[in-house]
Amino acid sequence: MSSDGNERPRAWREEFPVREGDERYVTRRQFAGFLVLTSLAMLVGNLWILAKSWLGQASRSVEMTIREAAGLPVGGSVVFDYPEAGEPCLLIRRSEDEFVAFSQKCTHLSCAVTYAKDHDRIECPCHRGYFSPRDGRVLQGPPPRPLPQVILKRRGSELVAVGMTTGSEEG
Repeated sequence: MSSDGNERPRAWREEFPVREGDERYVTRRQFAGFLVLTSLAMLVGNLWILAKSWLGQASRSVEMTIREAAGLPVGGSVVFDYPEAGEPCLLIRRSEDEFVAFSQKCTHLSCAVTYAKDHDRIECPCHRGYFSPRDGRVLQGPPPRPLPQVILKRRGSELVAVGMTTGSEEG
């Protein structure tokens, strides 16, 4: 208080005239700026995913000999990496001369699928999804699309992986 009994505003209130209650509100300009920055971040993220997808498809045409096929019995299956390490695929020997191979990642939630010889189907143990071992199409369950199939070629006695389908074709 001053000597005459009147209250003077404190010095800091003169320098910062914003009331505390008004501080809690977001202005339209701040909100619009937030929306613009969020939209820009989402656009950059989607462009990154698109570019990564395009670059990933280019690497799918790698040729690789599948050494695991040599001793595989009829009705047997084995896991191998294709098109690169860390990308598991499932090779199935259906008959003496017929081999098929698919990505080992279920198209539902990427659980590892296995071949069930007794039921002649590829099974996903996570949510009971079943795929055809002939063409990878969905037989039952939650998977939304067929398994990506590895394209195989015979070169003499060798079995060679030469590419992959996307798995988006409906069977």
